[in-house]
Amino acid sequence: MNIASTLLLALAMSTDAFAAAIGKGASLHRPKFSEALRTGVIFGVIEAITPVIGWAFGLAAAQYVSRFDHWIAFVLLTALGLRMIYAGVATPKVDAHEKPQRHSFWLLAVTAFATSIDAMAVGVGLAFIDVDIIPTAAAIGIATMLMVTVGVMLGRVLGNIVGRRAEILGGIVLIAIGGIILYEHLTKVTPVALL
Repeated sequence: MNIASTLLLALAMSTDAFAAAIGKGASLHRPKFSEALRTGVIFGVIEAITPVIGWAFGLAAAQYVSRFDHWIAFVLLTALGLRMIYAGVATPKVDAHEKPQRHSFWLLAVTAFATSIDAMAVGVGLAFIDVDIIPTAAAIGIATMLMVTVGVMLGRVLGNIVGRRAEILGGIVLIAIGGIILYEHLTKVTPVALL
């Protein structure tokens, strides 16, 4: 794979995490850059590790990963999204100052894992071609870290606009990402192909 292909792959692998980060940023009370960077690092590290795991599985797990990755991502993202929607509906009239300052590590890690399962499947595919997995995984991780950091800060702006319903918006975004992942795998059509 050449450098341009690696960069395009890294960008493509970070788009789901970027969308999820917007929801995460919107559900926080004016997240600081340090929180956005923390979220970006967590997502970036997980997104860099999953293609290496997939690559290591190689031929032995290729069929298993490709057959179920979309269902795992869909279930995890939908569950997280429903949890966020419930929290947004169950807590009426949430004052902006009552929103959390940061998300727990485990909530971010589970969300990051759910959005990076497709990267694991890509890693399996990379095992069949002559690819140096370490630079490729590092590019995916760095792109994800940057996109998520920007996404959280963008979510901060959206959070101010949508007010107390930001958590509901974030939940809807996560469910939509899960639905898109499932749709892409079941129909073998990417949203770009529909444009």
